[in-house]
Amino acid sequence: MEIAVLPYTMDEFSGGGGRLSDLCFHIRKILPAVQKHLRATAGNYGVNVYFSKTVFSSEGVILCGGDKKLNRYFSVLRQNKTGPTGMAQAAEQMQQALSGYGKKTFLLACRDYKLKFSQRTRIMGILNVTPDSFSDGGNYFDADKAVVHALEMEKDGADIIDIGAESTRPGAAAVPAVEQLRRIEGIVRILARKLKVPISIDTSDSLVARRCLDAGASIINDVYALRKDDKLGAVVARYQAGLVLMHMQNNPRTMQKNPRYNDVIAQITDFLKKAKEMAIGCGIKEESIIVDPGIGFGKTIEHNLKIIKYLSRFKVLGVPLLIGTSRKSFIGNVLGVSMGEREFGTAASVALCALNGAHIVRVHDVRHMREVVAMTEAINNQKAYDD
Repeated sequence: MEIAVLPYTMDEFSGGGGRLSDLCFHIRKILPAVQKHLRATAGNYGVNVYFSKTVFSSEGVILCGGDKKLNRYFSVLRQNKTGPTGMAQAAEQMQQALSGYGKKTFLLACRDYKLKFSQRTRIMGILNVTPDSFSDGGNYFDADKAVVHALEMEKDGADIIDIGAESTRPGAAAVPAVEQLRRIEGIVRILARKLKVPISIDTSDSLVARRCLDAGASIINDVYALRKDDKLGAVVARYQAGLVLMHMQNNPRTMQKNPRYNDVIAQITDFLKKAKEMAIGCGIKEESIIVDPGIGFGKTIEHNLKIIKYLSRFKVLGVPLLIGTSRKSFIGNVLGVSMGEREFGTAASVALCALNGAHIVRVHDVRHMREVVAMTEAINNQKAYDD
């Protein structure tokens, strides 16, 4: 039996008229005995059951109801020792997803820093010390310029500075750890003394991670989600650092060669759930984990737009959500503009990400995107209109 823990609203598959407060959980590849049990018992707790074949292409059922009714029903199913095989496990997964979706406040632990996420979306400023990054390659390859830019981003409102020494743009070749360290290690040592915000290192290499953590970094941003270097998880756990787990289909050299998904949101969620479990298995605490759906990493234009529109569904993972849309090619493709003309498209995407549940937005232009986020939140936080 396979559980898709994504929340849907009734309107999304009822043709309108459904209650927006109702959440729906899709159970795929369901055992006949479990399906029979759900149909027989759900109504007693105010939960509706639908056949998913009428909604999705796969077999299964969908459970729908308000969060309190669903939570009560899942608790009953978990405690029922006489229920069919697999029922308690499914109920536990759905209850965990419901809890994660409703979580309002997070405290991210990353070494000496504790970052609180609640009302305000945090800003991660991008510092690429590379000659070939897609947007600003070569701009901050000089160490002095890199340090000055990082300090400027902090002044402009960055909550985290993310430093990368290896481009992961589509088609990019891997950079050896020794070269990454030559580019980045000295800069991290300088900035660790000067910055008052945590430093994140964009790397998938355990040696680079360890040396940069020794130099004063606090977070490791891994685009491979622990799949490339099997020593990286242990390094992050040893230093009690933060860890960003990002979804990527294939690798930077091949990720944009005809990416395909049956259900992009469900598959990314499943991937990140397993990556989170892997990280915890390495000894990394859940409160140190961030997830990123990986805009542009093995996705078409439509995939990227769908991820932004339905971003809130990833909240079921129960950890802070990071997303990076800044200046990416899907913006240029949608608007028909060049690299240097993507700021307005970036601003629109950042506003929607903040509105749809992003806890961190990763951006190049910190000052202006900080204003976009602040304005979006000021509007969204207004109470219901009352004459």
